[in-house]
Amino acid sequence: MHFRPGHRARRLLSGSKPPSVVTVAITRKQTLISLTMLAAAAAVTALLYINRPPSDIAEPDYAPVTVDVLEVVKGSLRVPVQAQGTVTPLRSTSIQAEVRGRIVEVAEAFNVGQFVSQGNVLLRIDPRDYQTSLLRAQAALESAESSLAQEKGRAEVALREWQKLPRGSQRSEEARDLYLRKPQLEQAESALLAARADLDTARDNLERTIIRAPYDALIRAKHSELGQFVSPGTPLADIFSVDYAEVRLPIPQSKLAYLDLPGIEGYAGGTSVDLYTDVAGEVTHWTAQLHRTEGVFDERSRVLYLVARIEDPYGLTHPGREPLRIGTFINANIEGRELQQVVTLPRYALRAGNLVWIVDDSLHLRSRKVTTLRVGGDHVFVSAGLDDGELVSLTALDSAFAGATVKIQSRVRSDSLHSPGQPERESASRQEAAAAASASVAAGQ
Repeated sequence: MHFRPGHRARRLLSGSKPPSVVTVAITRKQTLISLTMLAAAAAVTALLYINRPPSDIAEPDYAPVTVDVLEVVKGSLRVPVQAQGTVTPLRSTSIQAEVRGRIVEVAEAFNVGQFVSQGNVLLRIDPRDYQTSLLRAQAALESAESSLAQEKGRAEVALREWQKLPRGSQRSEEARDLYLRKPQLEQAESALLAARADLDTARDNLERTIIRAPYDALIRAKHSELGQFVSPGTPLADIFSVDYAEVRLPIPQSKLAYLDLPGIEGYAGGTSVDLYTDVAGEVTHWTAQLHRTEGVFDERSRVLYLVARIEDPYGLTHPGREPLRIGTFINANIEGRELQQVVTLPRYALRAGNLVWIVDDSLHLRSRKVTTLRVGGDHVFVSAGLDDGELVSLTALDSAFAGATVKIQSRVRSDSLHSPGQPERESASRQEAAAAASASVAAGQ
């Protein structure tokens, strides 16, 4: 039989005492006080919140963006068309021997790179055989002349005898010609003509032993030397003219509308072409004239070649002028036709998507899309999207500056820009300056 102790017995065994009535009362009173204090604090907090003064939150103060602006002024201008090409001679000639013989004389100027004037002697071929041929031809001519004179004398004697014959003995016309030695006379005349032709040939062959410059030229290549035996057709030298040079300029069909192309009479107005090279930052200019077009589009590239002509490319008649050597790869700005109501902007002022920054009347930046006529060199030419008097920001800024307040630092008119057609290197320097200005503005923010 198991013994199960009761509640009182378990409490006595555990050794704990039950809480008194006083202790329980104190605990309840403390809890009530804490709740009361919390309620009072909450009430005070709510009262303070309700009666709080209105807050005054300060708006951030943004400094205005300093920009340079361009005042839009529409006007008329000639838009240059840019192209590139290689300088070629107006004429080039391969000089060849026309007679057989040995070269017995070479001019001092007969060297590659030397200039020669028209008529200057370059080479001489041994003339002795041709001098002899000339003497023989002269002798043959004199003999033919003598033979013809004798036949004429015989014909005159025969005529007098024919006239003395009785009328009935004068038979036919053929008989008369034979009697009067007409066949012999014609033969003598033919022999004289042949002798004269032989004399001319002999004289020409003798002259051909002297090789002269056909025009003012520069010797490009030399193929013969003193003592060399040559035959007709043997190459002696290659030369090209130096009075004029030409440049073939490829023009796409889309750019032809900006040019005054020649009519049937050609370029009567003499359209100006600015040729220039940029070597290690050193720009050299030459003036040329548009001379003609080649008349057909290239089948592969779909361009029309215009030909510009340069007078005195080597500066032989203009001392001190930089020579424009044959074979030079050159840039060209072709003067275009006059266009109306066009605005010229610096190229760096145009953002991607044909966008520009406009400074409105309240001095805020606004983005605007414009219609460009073309972009070339340092400039972009705008045909629509801008009005007279509007201000275009010249300071390079990104899209985050849209709506920003600006402060104008400097102002220029669009019609005061440099004339179009300056070298590309100037554009790069301006872009660098614009980028530096933009970085400075950003740092100030």
